[in-house]
Amino acid sequence: MTVAVGSAFHAASPTASHAAVSYTAQAGGHRALTISLFVAFVLVTLYITFWASRQTRTATDFYAAGRSFSGVQNGIAIAGDYMSAASFLGIAGLIALFGYDGFLYSIGFLVAWLVALLLVAELMRNSGRFTMADVLAFRMRQRPVRTAAGVSTIVVSIFYLLAQMVGAGSLVALLLGVKGAVAQNIVIVAVGALMIFYVTVGGMKGTTWVQIVKAVLLMAGTTLVTLLVLVKFDFNVSALLSTAAEQSGKGAAYLEPGLKYGATATSKLDFLSLALALVLGTAGLPHILIRFYTVPNAKAARKSVVWAIGIIGTFYLMTLALGFGAAALVGSKAIAASNKAGNTAAPLLAEAVGGGAGSTGGAVLLAVISAVAFATILAVVAGLTLASSSSFAHDLYANVIRKGQASEADEVRAARIAAFVIGAISIVLSIFAQKLNVAFLVALAFAVAASANLPTILYSLFWKRFNTTGAVWSIYGGLISSVVLVIFSPVVSGGKTPLISGADFHWFPLENPGIVSIPLGFLCGWLGTVLSKDRSSEEKYAELEVRALTGVGAH
Repeated sequence: MTVAVGSAFHAASPTASHAAVSYTAQAGGHRALTISLFVAFVLVTLYITFWASRQTRTATDFYAAGRSFSGVQNGIAIAGDYMSAASFLGIAGLIALFGYDGFLYSIGFLVAWLVALLLVAELMRNSGRFTMADVLAFRMRQRPVRTAAGVSTIVVSIFYLLAQMVGAGSLVALLLGVKGAVAQNIVIVAVGALMIFYVTVGGMKGTTWVQIVKAVLLMAGTTLVTLLVLVKFDFNVSALLSTAAEQSGKGAAYLEPGLKYGATATSKLDFLSLALALVLGTAGLPHILIRFYTVPNAKAARKSVVWAIGIIGTFYLMTLALGFGAAALVGSKAIAASNKAGNTAAPLLAEAVGGGAGSTGGAVLLAVISAVAFATILAVVAGLTLASSSSFAHDLYANVIRKGQASEADEVRAARIAAFVIGAISIVLSIFAQKLNVAFLVALAFAVAASANLPTILYSLFWKRFNTTGAVWSIYGGLISSVVLVIFSPVVSGGKTPLISGADFHWFPLENPGIVSIPLGFLCGWLGTVLSKDRSSEEKYAELEVRALTGVGAH
């Protein structure tokens, strides 16, 4: 699902190009306001981070904020962690460009929470301590399982980080009127530096409060734009949709299935693969899983997910107004001319409903909504960096390299160093991934999470026979298969807008590997278990089951 859809709009009309230029000029003309809002948010979050740093003394404080957040607070923070740049920028762009098929992303992201609520949230809170690997290693051999889980966590987090930082580059380039790769690269480096600071200084407590502030701002901003869009059409949804179809250039096909996923058998399979990745991936996302450890008990974990579902569900319903409103009021051609992947549809819509190019209202709303999107990116990248650095420090450093002999101070120090390294890697990779749609990049992260993490989590919690060999095979089987299939897919080479131009070495026809790699992850876990004679993990299954279901013995 590479959604760098420039090929569909290669011959953008002069009108579309002019519109895009006017939006960029308008953004650039009000740079003082834009920069002021950005700086205000950054200053607020820096204050929160410094405040949190004074309360971060132990490993529990750094990894889980001392388990001090209520279910409501954690639910808002989960929503803030989950409603990423893909949600706000990518999905709005996909709906604006592809209509009905673009909205399928929203459905997948939302339905996925039912899997997390019913199968994972409470059990993970009761069974683990700081990371996903705590649950997997409870009845397995520590070193091989923690190594595999740590590697998987870092890979998934980096995929997700790419999406946020690519979104940041597109957004700020639009706002400040900057052109050229160098300017966007500077933005990516700046975002990376901020996320490293949030994690190394504030730990989980600082990161959580940043996510809560961001969630409130995002919901307020999205609600405002949604209402303004509906006002433009006198709250007549039918008029909104018909105007969107007309301005999309696709006519009635814009509101029907198949504009993106339906032309061929391959595209239909791609859609099924996407759906599987989105629905099953959430329950395996490391930065979501660690949020369940910041509450004091399982009841609060359940409440967290219920609140998160309510907030996220409302938000994804509003993405309909954002996407179709952008198509109707800005026009698909103008959106594609501004950013081929559609990542700037939401900010451009904000300017349009605020009064249009050249108006003070349009400039103010464009700056406000873009600042909210920037806040979204900063909050999510902080959560992702924390998840991956925590996994490295707690799983790989403390339990594999130091064999459980590391002190809490050593562990937290290793987490801070890991945040620097992972942040640097993400910055470099993001610079090379700027042609890809942010929603697509997140879908890849979901595919890897669903292939490598979810099978192992479910087997560990529900299958008594499951053992260390099965866990290692499941993680590496799902991880390697999903990453290899992406490398040899049209996303990287041979597609309409590949990551590597001028080369074609793809042999896997789909753009999302989930339909193949997710079953492979489950199959590898089963094969590894039944082919191994190791039955030692069965001894502690009863203890894990009691702990997972009742919370007795939970940290």
